[in-house]
This record gives sequence, C-alpha cells and structure tokens, in this order.
Amino acid sequence: MYTHDKQIIQAGNLAAQAQKAVVLLHGRGSTGQGMLSLRNHLQLEDTLLLAPQATNNSWYPYSFLAEIADNQPALDSALALVDDAVAETVKLGIPTEQVYFVGFSQGACLAVEYVARHAKRYGGVVAFTGGLIGKTLNAMNYSGDFGGTSILLTAGDEDPHVPLHRIEESAEILRGLGANVKLEIYPGKPHSISADETLLANEFVFTSA
Repeated sequence: MYTHDKQIIQAGNLAAQAQKAVVLLHGRGSTGQGMLSLRNHLQLEDTLLLAPQATNNSWYPYSFLAEIADNQPALDSALALVDDAVAETVKLGIPTEQVYFVGFSQGACLAVEYVARHAKRYGGVVAFTGGLIGKTLNAMNYSGDFGGTSILLTAGDEDPHVPLHRIEESAEILRGLGANVKLEIYPGKPHSISADETLLANEFVFTSA
C-alpha cells in the first residue's frame, strides 16, 4: 500500500488575479497534467487551476466499490492531498465559496467523497462518471451543509466501472446535505468525457458562478 507525495500542479491565472479556483482530479492511470486540458472545454477564465497528482497515477488501489479499509492508507492520503489543495486556495485569498472541483472516473469519486465529508458552500462540483466511495454507503459518514452548491453528476447508463445505482445513491446523499444536484445519464456513453458533458458543466456549474 502507498501514500501520496504532495504534488499539486498550478496553472491558469496567478492567484493574485484569479477570481476562483478549480481543483482538477484525474482518473486512474492518468495525470494531473492531463486534466489541465479541460481548460480548453470549460469556462475557466479568471481561474487558478490546481491539479493534484496521484502517486502511481492512482488515488487508491482497488475499485471504489471495495471496502474502505481495503483502499487504505491511499484513500485517506488522497483525501488529505485534496484538502491541501483547498487550503492552498484559501491561503492565496480565494474563499471556499469560489473553489470548484472537477473530476473524472476515479478522480470524480474522490471529488464527490471529499466534498460530502466536508459539505459547505463551494463554487460547484462536476463529477464525470463517479460516485461516493465504499462497498456500502452510510449517510452518517457525511456531514455539513452545501448551502445550495451546484453539483453535476454525469455518466453512461451502462458504464463498466461505475454502476448507475451508485451514482443515484450518491445524488440522494448529496441532496440530503443541501446540494443542488443535477444527474445526467447518457445511453451508451463510453467511459470518457464527452462534449455534451462539458457543455452541461458550463451551463449548470460555471456560467452560474
């Protein structure tokens, strides 16, 4: 098992000029650098981009549907690295109300898990094909109040890695914490980020900023 080195790539606007910050969380086998390409598709003007990098290019070793204990200590270390990124934005003068999260696949699971464990008013959350982590979900593990934060969950209806029922369960828990959740399921969509999803993210999360 492993823990993560503290690697957070910064790009986009300098903090002194940025109006908001976006934490970009890559999928299994990918990189933080690769997630930065989303700035070509999302409306991220006046934005500081922070892209944490997972050690071994994986946030945790097993499926997100495994027992939480099976993915330790990597999972707790990954959540701590996301917390480091958020703390960095606050230190730079960007309040959490202007901090956004965008994740794909394993990174989407990590993003949703992090915000549900630290529910408060954020700028918004986009989870491309991901849900809350664990073999079973217990709403008692999550607390706080999103205060109407917009959270977009998207996926294909028969994704091979992320079952639809888990995304639907996650949406209900997030709504219970006060989030404004939009769940968009695409028939037959492959395990990737489509142009339709980025357009929807812009409409639902970023243009409302």
